[in-house]
Amino acid sequence: MKRFSNTVVVVTGGNKGIGYAIAERFAQEGARVAIASVEKQVENAASELEKATGGTVMPVVCDVSAIDDVKKLYETVDKELGSPDVSVQNAGIITIAKVEDLTEQEWDATMDVNTKGVFLCCQEAIRYMRRSGKGGRLINTASGQARDGFIYTPHYAASKFGVMGLSQSLAKEVAGDAITVNAICPGIIKTDMWDYNDRVWGGMLGDYAPGELMAEWVQNIPMKRAGEGKEVAGLVSFLASDDAAYITGQTINVDGGLIMS
Repeated sequence: MKRFSNTVVVVTGGNKGIGYAIAERFAQEGARVAIASVEKQVENAASELEKATGGTVMPVVCDVSAIDDVKKLYETVDKELGSPDVSVQNAGIITIAKVEDLTEQEWDATMDVNTKGVFLCCQEAIRYMRRSGKGGRLINTASGQARDGFIYTPHYAASKFGVMGLSQSLAKEVAGDAITVNAICPGIIKTDMWDYNDRVWGGMLGDYAPGELMAEWVQNIPMKRAGEGKEVAGLVSFLASDDAAYITGQTINVDGGLIMS
């Protein structure tokens, strides 16, 4: 029997990058998975995942910063797949700008998706988990910038520090319901987001050609390489498993040793 058979999992931002790898891991291990994204591409991603894993993967178009969309997401999951057992709040955005150029719109959009979106999804997931009486797992994607804010991204760093604090607070509130809440801090992972980071930071920090800044940063990682989405998915699947039933309120780095705290 696969580890997550009879388990319903929600993954926001599940159409690409880390979220796609997380959804793939759960589907491989027998879960019924819903992937959510504001992008229509989520439908193609779900089809690809079903073909690759032989599992059940349902797409839902959802803006995690909009409460009505979030409510509809969990209502749809409950109706089509069953009450959610695991909810992975992974949707996120980033922009990079000098402080004098950073707009209020960028600040608000980043906080809305990265922090409020995590809260709204946790809030709805908790309602269903409490109603089912089975407990559950909430896993929130923070960032290495929840540990150490970086230049030209104060809004992103603030949003991810917020995810860490939110996770700790909720963990204390729902522990009595057998719901665990943990956060993860991915470091440099091979994703489209990190291609963007390399290109934009590279242009702002010096005359770097594409890929050069990333290569320089990787040399600061003790393991001397960027991570893979599947390596983040391995941590998430552990936190969702029975083996992690006594772990809650924690923020765990998955970054090859880049930040050791």
